[in-house]
Amino acid sequence: MKKILPYVCPVNGDELILNKGYYRSPSNKKYKIKKNIPRFCSEDNYTESFGFQWNKFDNTQIDSFSNTDLSYNRFWAETKWDPKRLDDLNILEIGSGAGRFSEVFLNSTSANLYSIDYSAAVEANLRNNKRFKSRLILSQASIYQIPFKNNSFDKIFCFGVLQHTPSFSESISAIVSKVKVNGEIVIDFYPYKGFYTKLNAKYILRPITKRISKKFLLFLIKKSVPLSLFIFDIFEKIKLGFLIRFLPITDVRGFPKELNNKQRVEWAIMDTFDAFSPEFDNPQRLNKVIKMFEENCCKVTFGGLVKFKGGSAVVIRAVKIS
Repeated sequence: MKKILPYVCPVNGDELILNKGYYRSPSNKKYKIKKNIPRFCSEDNYTESFGFQWNKFDNTQIDSFSNTDLSYNRFWAETKWDPKRLDDLNILEIGSGAGRFSEVFLNSTSANLYSIDYSAAVEANLRNNKRFKSRLILSQASIYQIPFKNNSFDKIFCFGVLQHTPSFSESISAIVSKVKVNGEIVIDFYPYKGFYTKLNAKYILRPITKRISKKFLLFLIKKSVPLSLFIFDIFEKIKLGFLIRFLPITDVRGFPKELNNKQRVEWAIMDTFDAFSPEFDNPQRLNKVIKMFEENCCKVTFGGLVKFKGGSAVVIRAVKIS
């Protein structure tokens, strides 16, 4: 098995020493290990809602639990990677959530996967992928302070994350710093398509919903989703789909058709919480994100919409050239 990359201090880059229950830097800075997961950041941060969400809906989107291949199809459609050519590479996942793509990667290859998330969702990932724990190098860390040396990884993927970070451009720079020259990065993000992108219940109500208790918000969403779904389906049936953006519910038209009614409701609750609870939600123009990569010494090999079974996403694939 390929040698495991060492953790380094995310502040100064010094290689860390493993002690009982924590990692220590030569300058004696300590990073605790909690529930078998190293923690390189404060557990109280802007991703609180995601930690709550993914520990609440920990296996909703996991293929092996939902008996689907939705995450599998999305991962390979977005990356276009050949799983047979990954085994000897160092791969980093940024923003693992509950581990839906961690499972796909680990189940499809014999490679090690380095995976970070800024939230307590790492605990859900470990539960969901405990059968792969010898190959899943999992830690809680910020995208701005990734606990590995620069130029360490052959490939990096980051799905469903960047629009929820404080600075999209700084996040891109942080990712690029960790990939090797000639290494590849694959990301996806929410697209900005003009002023009407934010003419949506999600953006209208988020200044309020992101500030209320996550448990209370989830309670409100659970109560409202059945009625919202009913109205949603009526609007669709009578060809008034343009009104859907004003409903306090996620757009369920992109949901997989094979979901049964119970699954559809659960996905609607989860996705609606995901839409209304985050601290940050910053959709981006495709050409601006391409420029961010180019300014960070990368060549963009693909930028555009990728369709897959169960949905679509705006994706960029880029190679670091210097």
